[in-house]
Amino acid sequence: MPYVQHTEADQREMLAAIGKARLEDLFSAIPAEIRLRGPLGIPPGAAEYDVLRDLQGLAARNHPAGGMISFLGAGIYDGLVPSVVGAILSRSEFYTAYTPYQAEVSQGTLQTIYEFQSMIAHLTGLDLANASMYDGSTALAECAMLLTDHTHRRRILAPAGLNPRWRAVLDTYVSDLDLEVVTVPNGPDGRMDLAALATLCNDGTGVLLLQQPNFFGLVEDTTALQRVLQGLPAERRPELAVAVDPVSLGVLVPPGEYGAVIAVGEGQSLGLPQFFGGPLVGFVACDRAHVRKIPGRLVGATQDSEGRRGYVLTLQTREQHIRREKATSNICTNQALLALAVTVYLAALGEGGFRELAHMCLVKAHRLGDAIRRLPGYALRWDTPYFREFVVRCPRPARDLIAAAKSHGVVAGLDLAAHMPGCDERDLLVAVTEKRSDAEIDHFAALLGRLGGR
Repeated sequence: MPYVQHTEADQREMLAAIGKARLEDLFSAIPAEIRLRGPLGIPPGAAEYDVLRDLQGLAARNHPAGGMISFLGAGIYDGLVPSVVGAILSRSEFYTAYTPYQAEVSQGTLQTIYEFQSMIAHLTGLDLANASMYDGSTALAECAMLLTDHTHRRRILAPAGLNPRWRAVLDTYVSDLDLEVVTVPNGPDGRMDLAALATLCNDGTGVLLLQQPNFFGLVEDTTALQRVLQGLPAERRPELAVAVDPVSLGVLVPPGEYGAVIAVGEGQSLGLPQFFGGPLVGFVACDRAHVRKIPGRLVGATQDSEGRRGYVLTLQTREQHIRREKATSNICTNQALLALAVTVYLAALGEGGFRELAHMCLVKAHRLGDAIRRLPGYALRWDTPYFREFVVRCPRPARDLIAAAKSHGVVAGLDLAAHMPGCDERDLLVAVTEKRSDAEIDHFAALLGRLGGR
């Protein structure tokens, strides 16, 4: 962008207008420990080209995960993106489109959103889905708010196996509200302790959150969970909201079939690059009983006066569109272009291709898991069914293995101790997507074997 110089007099005038004494006061909300201390290290009076060359050299030292053999997951995955996704997204009628307030000039955008909603509802086994969210974490938090409002109960149960970043967003949402978030501990198999769950459910519990598979990649026993919930008295039975890995729905039972009234998730693994962690695209699906409070907006299909099929914005619960006191959410936009990518991706794969995708992730993850089991000093942390992600107990600290593997062009995974309370420094979270070839998987297993004793 062009460089515009403000004089010191200009700056003083602007600061005075907003009631600030110094320029630094504008950044007081940024924690001091992550602010730059001292000058940038650029020589004064340096030529523009020299500065750009130095900055480009610094940027070239970055190694994007997608440029290496990556086994890093934890919610963002290095998957294959068919070229048709980029081809459609690059069409100007999509990437320049504004929000579809006027149905008569927005039929293309409205139709793609409608198709997105239909596919997500089909995947989750629920009645309908909204027109996408910022990301999976805000989708989960929004739906926890929805269900506490619906049940008039102020207690939320969240599993210990929930993605810690999603839990942080949930905690932020409730920090100034009269709501309580209680953690349901894991059992010895790494999954939700259902006996502890039963004791934690009381007449003030309105919501039970579940992540399926959980943050460790383990598949929760939803059949047993359903039995526990059904065995509770009605006044103690919470409503179930499930955060799903959408790819897992190619092989696992959809949440609508085991009692969930809401399903949320992150759609990044459905045709989007890793994007350095964002932008992302969340989704919310629900049953008909909760449609009036679903966050965001819904697109519906109808007919015009001549009987032709058309699409319209059917329901909008955000405060910009209805009286503020009746709004259920202040989420102010949807990720329409990214939702389009998900729609194109799912349409390109079809049902058969989607099931094959999930099966490939499952088989490849177990190929690596079985190879690691045979390595001296290594073990899988839990002997529990997993989908495409699992925890390895390493013979040395995970952070050391990650650093060593990086020098060999491999992103080994996530150091769990740095992100998840209670995890050992030797715990490594490993993800395997459909993108990883058998040769890459075998190479990684052999590399772990060589690095394990150092």
